[in-house]
Amino acid sequence: MSKTIGIKNIFIGGGNRIAVQSMTNTDTLDVDATCAQLKSLRLAGCDIARIAVSSDAEVQAAKNYIGKFDMPLVADIQFDHRLAVACAEIGFDKIRFNPGNIGDERKVKTLVDACKAHRVPIRIGVNTGSLERELAGLPKSDALVQSALKHVRLLEKFGFYDIVISVKSSDVKTTVDAYRKLAAEVDYPLHVGVTESGTDERGVVRSAVGIGALLIDGIGDTVRVSLSGDPIKEIAAAKTILQECGIDKNYCEIVSCPTCSRCKYDLKSIVDELKAATANVRYPVKVAVMGCVVNGPGEAGDADFGVAGGGNGKAALFIDGKVVRTIDTADIVSELLALIDKKQTKE
Repeated sequence: MSKTIGIKNIFIGGGNRIAVQSMTNTDTLDVDATCAQLKSLRLAGCDIARIAVSSDAEVQAAKNYIGKFDMPLVADIQFDHRLAVACAEIGFDKIRFNPGNIGDERKVKTLVDACKAHRVPIRIGVNTGSLERELAGLPKSDALVQSALKHVRLLEKFGFYDIVISVKSSDVKTTVDAYRKLAAEVDYPLHVGVTESGTDERGVVRSAVGIGALLIDGIGDTVRVSLSGDPIKEIAAAKTILQECGIDKNYCEIVSCPTCSRCKYDLKSIVDELKAATANVRYPVKVAVMGCVVNGPGEAGDADFGVAGGGNGKAALFIDGKVVRTIDTADIVSELLALIDKKQTKE
């Protein structure tokens, strides 16, 4: 189990709840747009938000965001340690920076001293696109790990241990291999994700495969689904991955069969309606919507509630795997929603 790092009002690592992270893509100097996006991210369920800070002017602009949102804010810095120091001083909750990129250990110590003084953790974020030249001959996953460990040892040299690490690639297998190797080497919290995963469906699938594989292995303390475009979509995708990995159980899980010619009712429309109606459910409940009674009873056996079409506008209603009555297919949604609400009342 990884060590615990406190970031503002949450704790990551140490068996704490896995935090969902995203990053603003508005102009950091555009205060109104960035505030609006941060607010939207928080409302969507974002736990930690990262903001790129690339100049002294952006440091000043960032003062408008500090303390305004009920979630930790992370300053994303590339090569200028002065900006990292300034962000620690103005109140950012975490700094994302690779200390080895400074090239001067005295400057690293300056950064470490500032982060110690203000109790600001550092996330070492290594990507395949920013690996040191001397690591070029290694397999990419090994190079990611070696680069991260070099940065970690440099911070440890100055007595700094509030560290989070990420080792990302746009290649799923490289990413998974690197995190598995890194997890065997350190006990620091790990931020997991597949970087530059792409847009929409392909990006979500790529992220789900990589992040999901790691989470099922028990690796990962914070996650980000890196998609091109609206970061709000990252939050929805990350939450779904956590649910499908069995980590977040507080939602309405709907299982449905792929349908065949035995299905005699509009199953997809019913599933879509149920999904929309239960989007805000925040307690564990499982519902099965099956096309017919051939596989329906078995597939619905571990569901709290379920239906299986029987033809002629009728469906069998299941509760805890047992048929309780036959209902009209037109009443499926209302019947299931009533049972879901009743379960909430009992809990």
